[in-house]
Amino acid sequence: MHTNSHIRRTQAGVQAGANGGINGARPIIRPQSARTADMQIEEAVSLAQAIDLHICHTRIQPIRKQHPATLFGTGCVKTLQTLIQEARIHLLIVNASLTPIQQRNLENQLQVKVLDRTGLILEIFGARAATREGRLQVELAHLTYQKSRLVRSWTHLERQRGGTSSTGGPGETQIESDRRMIQAQITRVKKRLDSVIRTRNLHRTRRAQIPWPIIALIGYTNVGKSTLFNRLTQAQVVEKDMLFTTLDPSLRALKLPTGGQFMLADTVGFVSDLPPMLVAAFRATLEEVLTADILIHVRDIAHADTQAQRDDVRQVLDELGVAAETPIIEFLNKADRLDSETQTVLENRIARHDMASGGNQVAAVLGSAQTGQGIDRFLATLSAIFEAQMRPFTLTVPPHMQGEILAYLHRQGQITQQDTQQDGSQHICVKLSPAAQGYFEKHYPALLQPA
Repeated sequence: MHTNSHIRRTQAGVQAGANGGINGARPIIRPQSARTADMQIEEAVSLAQAIDLHICHTRIQPIRKQHPATLFGTGCVKTLQTLIQEARIHLLIVNASLTPIQQRNLENQLQVKVLDRTGLILEIFGARAATREGRLQVELAHLTYQKSRLVRSWTHLERQRGGTSSTGGPGETQIESDRRMIQAQITRVKKRLDSVIRTRNLHRTRRAQIPWPIIALIGYTNVGKSTLFNRLTQAQVVEKDMLFTTLDPSLRALKLPTGGQFMLADTVGFVSDLPPMLVAAFRATLEEVLTADILIHVRDIAHADTQAQRDDVRQVLDELGVAAETPIIEFLNKADRLDSETQTVLENRIARHDMASGGNQVAAVLGSAQTGQGIDRFLATLSAIFEAQMRPFTLTVPPHMQGEILAYLHRQGQITQQDTQQDGSQHICVKLSPAAQGYFEKHYPALLQPA
């Protein structure tokens, strides 16, 4: 399936291969108890509904042995044939990664279109990408996926002749021709995407000239990142109770109550078993995460699978290569969906620092982006972390440089003392963030001295 137009508003069946995880044909990375089969199938249904599919049947299929030809055993395939015919199902979604041979064999035997988890996520991304960069990233991921699916699709043309004479040897097969055409498309898309990436890098370089610290919102899909983004910045980013509502990053200025300007970035949501080609295609978008000074990990604390979702996000961060020293604050969202007793238990755990353990996590805050609960405490925590990163410096600014430098110090630093010298210069004691310190060391290296 190359476009989502063929699978919209059609009846679909969702099949989960349950062998302790949802990876199906791939090795299981996380422990077997990380997710229940019911939670896996619930997420698969949510993914399908994200592109307007009508789900008429779901099934959890235990797999004792993975069959190379179809993943499922012969008996299971026959059962699916009967079910598909009786329910008039037009599409089968397998919540696992199918090999090209397995997908083709299932389609031939069941006589319906088959999508695996990777294909389904690609369909969602294809439907949601709005910007030119997003569409190019999705197209690149689609082409990479399609290239791997060209298996035994043109066996009737395997002996296609080539050359100009009637007795020429075997020429290029149709599958080789298609693979070459797709590779040419991939090359063209990469060139166009490189141009967009250069533009994004240029914007990032310009932002670095006015070094506002960057705060990036990360988290599992549909945990409320865009809602929190809108709450903090008064923006109008689309927010829906739907998976992958946000694909293209949004950046807005954020001013904390204690002062200082910051850049807040809303990023694409993560999901378990995110296809590798999507991680690669969206690396330019996710670079906002890599360059962030602080990461805000938004969690749906009311979700039954919240701990497994947390582990999935941390796994993607490791794959992206996020620096170990980058501080992470967990915003435990959707607290308004919990009863008062559960909220009290969580608050006590946060007070004992039980929620801020492991890796580079420094704090946790319980709240609700929808109602505003905990937002003041979250901003105070954020301010305290930035203030802890600031270092004291002294500088003497001559009169002819005071306008620009003083304006910057009031905007990005915390001035603790300011005295006017006899020659009109200003002697200033100030606290600066690492980003502001870097700005001064680059533009005014002779002025800045450690306190």
